[in-house]
Amino acid sequence: MISQNIAILGPGSWGTALSQVLTDNGHHVILYGDSPAQIAEINEQHTNKRFFKDIVLDERIHASTDLKEVLKNADTILFVVPTKATRLVAKQVARDLDHKVHILHASKGLEQGSHERISTILEEEIPAELRGEITVVSGPSHAEETIVRDITLISAASKNQKDAKYAQELLSNDYMRLYTNTDVVGVETAGALKNIIAVGAGALHGLGFGDNAKAAIITRGLAEITRLGVAMGAQPLTYIGLSGVGDLIVTGTSKHSRNWRAGDALGRGEKLADIEANMGMVIEGVSTCKAAYELSQALDIEMPITETIYKVLYEGLEPRKGILGMMRREAKQENEFD
Repeated sequence: MISQNIAILGPGSWGTALSQVLTDNGHHVILYGDSPAQIAEINEQHTNKRFFKDIVLDERIHASTDLKEVLKNADTILFVVPTKATRLVAKQVARDLDHKVHILHASKGLEQGSHERISTILEEEIPAELRGEITVVSGPSHAEETIVRDITLISAASKNQKDAKYAQELLSNDYMRLYTNTDVVGVETAGALKNIIAVGAGALHGLGFGDNAKAAIITRGLAEITRLGVAMGAQPLTYIGLSGVGDLIVTGTSKHSRNWRAGDALGRGEKLADIEANMGMVIEGVSTCKAAYELSQALDIEMPITETIYKVLYEGLEPRKGILGMMRREAKQENEFD
C-alpha cells in the first residue's frame, strides 16, 4: 500500500499502540489530543508514560492539539476516543474536515442514553460526502502487548468490503494480522459487551473464586452477548470469532484489562467511585453495562449476568449476593440459549 496520512484521534493506550503499528507500516501518523502536556511529551520525549512507562515511541510519530491541522492532509481518520466523547469529537471533525477520507474506529462501547453503537454515531455526525463506510477495528488486543510488537489478530468490519479491505492492508504486518468482516453490528456489540463480562470475571477473582467460575461466566456471558447482538441484527457466527470469544477471553482473564481490574477491586470490597478515581483511565464496562441493561429491558432479552453486574454497579448489590441469586435461578436447558 502507498504511504497514507493517518490522523489518530485519541492518544490513549490503544491509540498510541496503533500509531506505532501504522508507523511501522510506513504511514505518516499524527496523534490528536487535548492535553498540551501529553502532546508535548510525545513530540519532545517520544514517550507516553501515563500508559507506557518504559516504551520509547518512534520519532516519526507526531502529535498536536490542533484538530484542523491534524485533519488537513489526512487520508484516513482513526477514532480511538472513549465512547462518551465520540459524538463530540465527531461533531468537531465534521466542522473542520474539508475533504473525503476513510474513517475507522477502534473504540468499544455503547452510548449512554441513546444506546447507539459507535459507527452509528459517526454516521450521524459526519456527512456521507466526507467519508466512505465506517470501518470497525476490534478484537483481542491489549495495547501493552501490541506496543512491543507481540502477535495480535483482530477484525476489520465494514458494510463495504472494499473499506474493510483498506483497513486490513493499512494495519497488517508481521506481528498484526487483520481479517475482514461485513457484520458491523456483531463486531461492535461483541467488543462493547465483553467489557461487562470482564468486570464480572474480575469480581469473581476478587471474591476468591477459581477457574471453574471464571470459565462459567465467560461461557454464559458469551451466550447473553450473542442473544442481545442477534436481536440487534448481528450474525451469530461473529461471536465465535476474534471480535467475539477472542476478545472476551483476553479481556476477561488478564490483568492488562482495566475492566477486569475494576471488577477485581469490586470483588475485594472497594467502592466504584474510588476504583474509577484510582484507575486514571475510562472503564468502558461500567457505562456500557448501564446501556446494555436498559437495551435488554427494552428488547425483552434475558441477560442475568449483565443485570446482576448492573445492580452491583448502580444499585449497591453486594457481589456475593448477586452470584448467589444467579446460581439459584430457575434451572435451564443449555441449548435454550438463555
